Amino acid sequence: MSAPGSSANGVEALTRRPAPVVIGSCGSNLASLGFALERLGVAAPVTEDPDRVRTASHVILPGVGSAGAGMERLRRAGLAEVVPTLKQPVLGICLGMQLLFRSSEEDDTAGLGVIPGDVRRFPRSSEHPVPHMGWNRVSLRGDSPLTVGLDDGGYAYFIHSYAVPVGPWTRAVSDYGIEFSAIVERENFFGAQFHPERSSRLGALLLENFLSLPSPCEAF
Repeated sequence: MSAPGSSANGVEALTRRPAPVVIGSCGSNLASLGFALERLGVAAPVTEDPDRVRTASHVILPGVGSAGAGMERLRRAGLAEVVPTLKQPVLGICLGMQLLFRSSEEDDTAGLGVIPGDVRRFPRSSEHPVPHMGWNRVSLRGDSPLTVGLDDGGYAYFIHSYAVPVGPWTRAVSDYGIEFSAIVERENFFGAQFHPERSSRLGALLLENFLSLPSPCEAF
């Protein structure tokens, strides 16, 4: 028998306390990201449900593939309109970071527009074949809660053909023939061009810093 004043709905509400989520729409190595979060003691379900995303404490948007296909998947899931309105911390990873910007040269794609910059393809170079793939140094620029404790010049794992130029949003850079943004930040939106889940200690610390950010969705 239920205790006085209790209800199945009340129990359900307790199990729905705000928690981090991973948006699954843009495709990625979701298993590796899930394992990286589990190592931090965090359970972050994969979802494409706009309501779950709106009420999450933190939102991670990973992505692989092309910008045009990624944006189309977000639109089909009803998330292209939702993500720009979020007030909790949001972390874009690889393609997910690029989609936070205004546009991408890839497929001439309009992005989510929460950061007012444009993603460019790496210039052709015999010394720097595209895609850029492998370990590369990450040099910190300015202060950010996302980079607290990260080694300046530490290594992270990249795989991408397009990159974000350095701008006021840049909190770390890397160099592959040209300097580009490796970590970005604008208000509650953050991004990592590299894959934190494959970037050893640097990546784990970045994820831990992100999940430690205060969230308005946790105050209730």
